[in-house]
Amino acid sequence: MKTFYDYKTIIGKIFIEADGDFLTQISFRKLSGKRLETPIIKETITQLEEYFIKKRKTFDLPLKLEGTDFQKQVWKALLTIPYGKTATYKDIAKIIGNEKASRAVGMANNKNKLPIILPCHRVIGANGDLTGYAGGLEIKQKLLNLEKSASV
Repeated sequence: MKTFYDYKTIIGKIFIEADGDFLTQISFRKLSGKRLETPIIKETITQLEEYFIKKRKTFDLPLKLEGTDFQKQVWKALLTIPYGKTATYKDIAKIIGNEKASRAVGMANNKNKLPIILPCHRVIGANGDLTGYAGGLEIKQKLLNLEKSASV
């Protein structure tokens, strides 16, 4: 059974969705379903709080990823981008062994249901510009600034 819980953060309200013991989604828009703070949602909130106060750089949560094999490959590659650093879509394409898949990498990032946890906010355009983010470019910039200030 999918449940969700809303949580106020320094970047605004986020919605956390779980399916049983697995985290399935973090959204910047309201989710439907039963509002319930389950153990996995509580642990997610704890780890997010640690992240926002710069005590956590990676997450250790049981995830249930829903997507194609290609999308999952891209999402796994996002975890290789170090905290406080950025990579381009082409960099991610190279990591997955398909240098010409930059646009497909962008589309996979667009389908990432676990932003922050799978850090698609660390992916930028080839020219260094910020590009699309589910929460908007302002939130993407806040996350990058948070990480940059913590890694100095």
